[in-house]
Amino acid sequence: MKTFCGRANPTTGSMEWLEEGEDYDYHQEIARSRYADMLHDKDRNVKYYQGIRAAVSRVKERGEKAIVLDIGTGTGLLSMMAASAGADFCYAIEVFKPMANAAVKIVEKNGFSDKIKIINKHSTEVTVGPGGDMQCRANILVTELFDTELIGEGALPTYEHAHKYLVQEGCEAVPHRATVYVQLVESKRMWSWKKLFPVRVEAEDGEKILVPPSEMENCPGVPSVCDIQLNQMPSSDFTTLSDVVTMFSVDFSKPVQSASTYYRVQLEPVKSGKAQIVLSWWDIDMDPSGMINCTMAPYWVNPTSALQWRDHWMQCVYFLPNEEPVLQGEKLLLTACRDEYSVWYNLQKAREEENKSAEEEHKADVHVESPVCRCHAHLLWNRPRFGELNDQNRTRQYIKALRKVLKTDSVCLCISDGSLLPVLAHYLGAKQVQYFVLFLHCFFKANHLEDKIKIIEVRPELLKPSHLEDKKISVLVGEPFFTTSLLPWHNLYFWYARTAVSTHLASDVTVLPQSASLHMMVVEFQDLWRIRSPCGICEGFDVQTMDDMIKDSLNFRESKEAEPHPLWEYPCKSLSDPLEVLTFDFTRTVPQHCLSTEGSVNLLRKGKSHGAVLWMEYHLAADISVSTGLMQIPDEKGNCEWNPHCKQAVYFFSSVIESEILSDPTAVTYAINFDTKTGEIAMDFKL
Repeated sequence: MKTFCGRANPTTGSMEWLEEGEDYDYHQEIARSRYADMLHDKDRNVKYYQGIRAAVSRVKERGEKAIVLDIGTGTGLLSMMAASAGADFCYAIEVFKPMANAAVKIVEKNGFSDKIKIINKHSTEVTVGPGGDMQCRANILVTELFDTELIGEGALPTYEHAHKYLVQEGCEAVPHRATVYVQLVESKRMWSWKKLFPVRVEAEDGEKILVPPSEMENCPGVPSVCDIQLNQMPSSDFTTLSDVVTMFSVDFSKPVQSASTYYRVQLEPVKSGKAQIVLSWWDIDMDPSGMINCTMAPYWVNPTSALQWRDHWMQCVYFLPNEEPVLQGEKLLLTACRDEYSVWYNLQKAREEENKSAEEEHKADVHVESPVCRCHAHLLWNRPRFGELNDQNRTRQYIKALRKVLKTDSVCLCISDGSLLPVLAHYLGAKQVQYFVLFLHCFFKANHLEDKIKIIEVRPELLKPSHLEDKKISVLVGEPFFTTSLLPWHNLYFWYARTAVSTHLASDVTVLPQSASLHMMVVEFQDLWRIRSPCGICEGFDVQTMDDMIKDSLNFRESKEAEPHPLWEYPCKSLSDPLEVLTFDFTRTVPQHCLSTEGSVNLLRKGKSHGAVLWMEYHLAADISVSTGLMQIPDEKGNCEWNPHCKQAVYFFSSVIESEILSDPTAVTYAINFDTKTGEIAMDFKL
């Protein structure tokens, strides 16, 4: 059966209807999954195996049969561990059908079909008793339902239901418990992901300061967690204000409550400063004694122990509602509120408590209601976008370029989402500024610009002379930035919008940026390659069926596509020089014909050629460019510094996906084609 899927093309802006096979969603899900990353997580797998062996032994020592319930079995790995550890029977639940089918094959291939039953249902739909999915309740509960925030994938309601209906009272659980840790920090870099800082502009008539509106200043933001590879955050980018403290823990061997609640700890800052951020991570004890522990703690917590790289569990950055000045040694109360799926934090000064009634008084202060963005900015801009708008060096480049092109009689039109460019253009002397956007009214109002900048509320192709008061545009500007962009070249929508408004442009129009270029470089990743690399054998079990399934899905859809990754979080070494491969001339309209290029790039350093990284550079004016990728030429060892506000495009070579061992290639050939009708870039690389 075929399905028509509607999608807005991020590059051309047009609405498209594509005919997709019924397996389309499955393939998307599998191709982009992190199953390979989990199977490569040696630390996780070893600790689960140890915990499962110990739990089976404890049950056997009591003279009972070991009946295992494995919720979210995936490949069936944990059930196979239990069966080989001596469990009498395992019920393995997997709701995702292609995955459940793969688990059946994997279990059969490893010879456990008589010991493991795969149930393709949501755990809340599983029945117990004669004729049910499970003959009886289990006495060992094994799960891996966690995300970076611990509870974001619905672990709590799943455990709550399992204890009520699927497992015996006093069952063994692997993991046995999870503990969440927090640390209070000050960090201008991380705080810049939540707040918009004032922008200073030197104008003809003195310095202007662009201020965010009060509703943005006081907005709590959105409750969704900011999960990052905190191990890539240099210690110079934050100051720890407290020791690491335990925030809360959950015992999975006992009934679990998923209802909204809160936890509170008292903190004493070890340093004075501005409390802005709560950093958080968790660990799991696989056994009741806590001897088998798997931790997500970042590098500075246990500096002597080796770190296991993983991408499926990282660390959390939470933003306090407001910046709180704190003094070394003063007592503070940190509150973590949670609902079924997310956590958020509040900080307050501890009041001197003469008696316990003060604690009751505090309880009344806590509102276990998830924060809601009221200013709309946190809905329009993601966190890297806040960081980008707060990047003073980047803003200076745009100011410098605008100074070169603006005149006192300039009629300026800005095409970019939620951009500060119209305000900068006004302050730098443009006579008239118009802007395609729906959101920034409050921003203009806070800076008394409502009558200075005209907002046009139509799409570029519907622009009429009356919108522009019958004037022609003399300066067309864009960053360009659009919220619909996932890959670097999706922001070429600016070129399509510029083409759509071409009849409204003056004959001598200045376009800023005047052009863009696509760049590429061959790299060796320190760890990111693992997310696409086959596993083969995992802890003695053959999981090749899973590898084949991922490969099929990549071939179905993704293999000739790049995928977006923020490379500041994923270190890599350049093996080639960066190379400009395509250019896009914004002074002209989008051509009818395709833009294509082919060639080869020499490899200068020894290393594994895992893939190519691609990014865009925008040439604002003579000698002024901004890069969405490489910030400077790599050093002699090939170390790279990437733009921290943008995702770069990564194209993994088939050698990673096939796990081929190659003799060191000396060059990589490439063919890249930009289809101007669809706005899509197709690429092919050969080692």
